[in-house]
Amino acid sequence: MSNIRQEMLEASIAHFQGNIKKHVMNVELLLRNPVGVAEHPDVMDTIEKELAIIAEYDDKLEIIHKYFNNAV
Repeated sequence: MSNIRQEMLEASIAHFQGNIKKHVMNVELLLRNPVGVAEHPDVMDTIEKELAIIAEYDDKLEIIHKYFNNAV
């Protein structure tokens, strides 16, 4: 029988890491071509929002590793 606790933690980690990669890519695109993104007229504000999302997922990863480290 599988260890559902570990599988859930591993799935959460994969989810958080995937979202971090997604939002890092968004920032990279904005930094490399800020004029080409018409629906984001305030590029700096959009970058700040993306960084906040990255920070949120990074915090969640840190919590898992800090408090549930023995399971992953």
